Amino acid sequence: MLGKPSRDWRSERRAAARREIVDTAWTLAREHGLAGLSLRDLARRLGMATPSLYSYFDSKHALYDAMFADGNRAILAMEPPAQGNDVPTTLRNVVQLIVQFAVADPVRHQLLAQRTIAGFEPSAEAYALAQEAYDWLFAPLRAVVDLTQEDLDLITALMTGLINQQLANDPGGTRWIRLIDDAVDLLVPRLDVRVP
Repeated sequence: MLGKPSRDWRSERRAAARREIVDTAWTLAREHGLAGLSLRDLARRLGMATPSLYSYFDSKHALYDAMFADGNRAILAMEPPAQGNDVPTTLRNVVQLIVQFAVADPVRHQLLAQRTIAGFEPSAEAYALAQEAYDWLFAPLRAVVDLTQEDLDLITALMTGLINQQLANDPGGTRWIRLIDDAVDLLVPRLDVRVP
């Protein structure tokens, strides 16, 4: 029919192929570690020649960038942290959600929250998604308390400290993440003075 826009099959196929490459890259990174991700192994797993990957991602860092963006989209796709009626409840909800997300997928946490890939820096577009995810995660807490950047930095440092200790020293256990309530209790006096 004339006047009716046609689908862009080529773009759809390309987007689907990129999606499959990123999903498979995550699978391999979970099997071999982020630094152990090999484009040769990725191509083999996908049933394609290694040079074909370069028609979708111009470098390994471009693939990491797509994975970084994908990880932040996963945060934005989650059910938001519940806003409680007070600072302790809301802070606990925010911290628990972030910790659960990180511990559920240590490789994704490494890429999003640590600098484990030498020379990799997310693109401006991927970093914008990270900032959006950060703002989205802390929005419920901002609704109950006037947060400073220093408050957010302290919350993030304490939270990632628990996550990193858990992943490094008791993977699959609860030694450090069971301290979330205690960590929140340490932060509440600092935040309660800023309740509007």
